[in-house]
Amino acid sequence: MFSKKSDELPSSPTPSNQGRSSMASKGNSTFSVLGSDLAITGDIKASADLHIDGSVEGDIECSSLVQGETSRVKGAIKAETARLAGAVEGSITARELVILKTAKITGDVFYDALTIEQGAQVEGRFAHRDAKAKASPDGAAKPELTVAG
Repeated sequence: MFSKKSDELPSSPTPSNQGRSSMASKGNSTFSVLGSDLAITGDIKASADLHIDGSVEGDIECSSLVQGETSRVKGAIKAETARLAGAVEGSITARELVILKTAKITGDVFYDALTIEQGAQVEGRFAHRDAKAKASPDGAAKPELTVAG
């Protein structure tokens, strides 16, 4: 109802694109959009990539998350990649995390790679997910941190 498989997108089969969708995507992944007029109470667990513009009160677990500026999430977020631009109240765990300048986050952040735009607001602690495995010989962790301007 909310998602469409990428291989179901319309495309005209020609020798150059036969068997491929008209949009570049990862294999048979799906993409779901939760619009700005949508409010969900409950947990979301999806193998799909999610784009959320509405509000969610509950935990979110997905492959990739894109959060719009007007979106509000009250709950934990777990994703391989996340690009956050709205409000989040809860912990965030992501392999690759981008926090945009319009984001307002209240909660702890666990990451492998982190980018924060200047102007983003975060109240919580940051912790590298794999600090022990990436520790230098002297025992100090070397997390990846990028500050975007």
